[in-house]
Amino acid sequence: MLNLAAAILYLTAILVWGTGKVRGTAEAPVLRTRLLVPGGLALILHAWVLYASLFTANGLNLGFYNALSLMTWFAALLILAAMLFRSVENLTLIFFPAAALSLILELAFSSERIVAAGAPLGVRAHIALSITAYALLTIAAGQALILAVQERMLRRGQPVQAIRLLPPLQIMEDLLIQILAGGFFFLSLSLATGFMFVQDLMSQHLAHKTVFAVLAWIIFAVVLAGRWARGWRGHRLVSLTLGGFTLLLLAYFGSKFVLELVLHRV
Repeated sequence: MLNLAAAILYLTAILVWGTGKVRGTAEAPVLRTRLLVPGGLALILHAWVLYASLFTANGLNLGFYNALSLMTWFAALLILAAMLFRSVENLTLIFFPAAALSLILELAFSSERIVAAGAPLGVRAHIALSITAYALLTIAAGQALILAVQERMLRRGQPVQAIRLLPPLQIMEDLLIQILAGGFFFLSLSLATGFMFVQDLMSQHLAHKTVFAVLAWIIFAVVLAGRWARGWRGHRLVSLTLGGFTLLLLAYFGSKFVLELVLHRV
């Protein structure tokens, strides 16, 4: 099955890369190629799976498991694209297994929420912007988690070799802010189009989703302002980023889980 083949390729990519990284038996460009090739093939198969499950005769199926699979695929795609310009291979340790898990869940379970093919352009734009924002901010959360692990390793005096597996803290923090800024931009556009094109939040069960998303937007705005105006670093930067992402997770996947899988509402 394509789901399993793609999942195996994702896991193979990080296994091959991680083994070479720990052993130090290959140069960085070689290791990157070992990650890009199976990772790229996994993305292609994953895209094929998504095409078959998302596009239906009635419209776009953005059910819970399909949406989760789409989000992880897009995040993995952005990371592989970024690898051509920046050293972000460490993020694959989080997102490749996440993409593999989403493929298995999509294969094992089914859910349905159809967005009609004739939906207004504004609604489709809102969906596209939301997916982009969630993918970027998910990557930012992954970067924050890796940064938190790195800081803990330094505080506990972990072996130098283990610390060298990750880029310097300053580079990690700068990358986090760059990703966060991009995600914040698209989240702002997503919220703006949502307010413009969603007519009745209560009847569409979107009030709680909107509240959580707006709260997340405020937290991300505070993080960026604190970094640029006051030079926030370290634990505060990581904690607030993860806090904002948790609210965003509740806004989208939390509400989808409750409405679709618990209450069986669409």
